Amino acid sequence: MIITIASGKGGTGKTTLSTNLATFLGKEAQLLDCDVEEPNAHLFLDIKWDEKQTVTAVIPEVDEEKCSHCGECGEICQFKAIAPLEFTVLVFPELCHSCRGCFLVCPEDAIKEGSRELGVLETGHFNSTEFTHGRLRIGEAMAPPLIKKVKERIKPDKIAILDAPPGTSCPVVNTMMDSDYIVLVTEPTPFGLHDLKLAVGVTKKLGIPCGIVINRHGIGDNKVEQWAENQEIPVLLKIPFDRKVAEIYAEGKLLVEELP
Repeated sequence: MIITIASGKGGTGKTTLSTNLATFLGKEAQLLDCDVEEPNAHLFLDIKWDEKQTVTAVIPEVDEEKCSHCGECGEICQFKAIAPLEFTVLVFPELCHSCRGCFLVCPEDAIKEGSRELGVLETGHFNSTEFTHGRLRIGEAMAPPLIKKVKERIKPDKIAILDAPPGTSCPVVNTMMDSDYIVLVTEPTPFGLHDLKLAVGVTKKLGIPCGIVINRHGIGDNKVEQWAENQEIPVLLKIPFDRKVAEIYAEGKLLVEELP
């Protein structure tokens, strides 16, 4: 089973829920931090690292001696990552989506595979639970390919808990895809409700059932609960706005261990 923990905005408590749920489930679960731009689940866990792997993406490299400057590669590239000129061909690696279209249309077979580093994939374990996360290279904008590599570590015999990036952009959608259930973490504020509606919209587009966890319950109003009831979306849990809870989180500890 694959459960994605997501939200429409950052700072709602996705990682708090993910790490505590994975710890509670123990050996039955594996935790995968898909927020590759800013992974932080490992900060709350005593990870024993087992493996580190560099992740790369395919980019075109042009053999100028073979190239006839026909322009076919530039025409097929929707992202303008390759630009044939009169006497040379310019390649912009950061724009390349690794579709290999230019390889297929080149009549001279002048384009070969090159690579550029996207980031690293690290795996380990805490207690009896397996852990995986990705760390995007500084300055790199292409998060989805690295998220895909993280998700390749999902094991069908485990309950896979995916800690998603914040928001509703492409990295979030890539994380949510193929999930069995999505847990949306929100807070009882106008901003929380606004972004929750966006996140629920994504789950509906993907056709994946979802439930809601309200963090910091008690600081705002009950409009989130009212809206969830109207939408027939279950509220799975309410985490109270409590000083003790905040202290445990600030110290990098887990609620299931400190408040069992």
